[in-house]
Amino acid sequence: MTGTLTDAYLYCENVTKTEARNFYYGIRLLPADKRSVLCAVYALARRVDDIGDGDLPTGEKLEALGALRTDLAGLDGSTDPVLVAVADAARRFPLPLGAFTELIDGVEMDVTGRTYATFADLVEYCRCVAGSVGRLCLGVFGSKPHPQAAEYADVLGIALQQTNILRDIREDLGNGRIYLPQEDLDRFGVIRADLAPGRTPPQVRELLAFEVARTRRLYAEAEPGIDMLHPSSRDCIRTAFELYRGILGAVEKADYQVLDRRVGVPLPRRFRVAVPALVRARRARGRPTTPTS
Repeated sequence: MTGTLTDAYLYCENVTKTEARNFYYGIRLLPADKRSVLCAVYALARRVDDIGDGDLPTGEKLEALGALRTDLAGLDGSTDPVLVAVADAARRFPLPLGAFTELIDGVEMDVTGRTYATFADLVEYCRCVAGSVGRLCLGVFGSKPHPQAAEYADVLGIALQQTNILRDIREDLGNGRIYLPQEDLDRFGVIRADLAPGRTPPQVRELLAFEVARTRRLYAEAEPGIDMLHPSSRDCIRTAFELYRGILGAVEKADYQVLDRRVGVPLPRRFRVAVPALVRARRARGRPTTPTS
């Protein structure tokens, strides 16, 4: 690597370490080259998210997202450290760079205050903001040739985003956003006033139980894709899979009181899942593996 390229990757690593410590420590399970590329992917995805979540007026946010689309089209000529790293990553790994454009599409939905009439509408959003990242990660992880490999990555991204939605209902409402489909609210007779801290009416519990069950089915649908991944990547994804799926159990254990507090996986369970995976990954690095892609 040239000095400029090394600096670009170091910049992305610092962004990842500072802004997403859990993600950063999770990808330590991966070989160094894959870690650096995922830091570049994260740094660019973070830039998109920061525009959407920032304090700029709506019009200026949309202009900034449009400018980033233009930057992506001229990736190879950029001197921006994040774009330099992503351009190099795309030369070394089969990254579907169009997925970043899909991510921008999803963030534009947030900026314009889109709501979701049906679950199918919400899936479209999840595919943009999470499935896109799943497909990018698949290009880094590597997998056995299979016609459904990208589909499994897409479904896992949707499951992870659905989990975030259930965990973050309170914060999203505070930001004027609601991601629960209107058809689900209507099905259980839930109105916006029911989604308030301090009380969780029976109809809200029934709604959230329904959402948790559906998200569990998405995890089950996505799980076969983990075994298709390159051996050096499986432990990383399996760990994220188990910890995120565990959030659903935490929502249930909290009796669906997600309007009062943010729930998460208890630290002892995180250690039980992550430590064995870290040990296996370190052992695997000590012996050569035959690539599957």
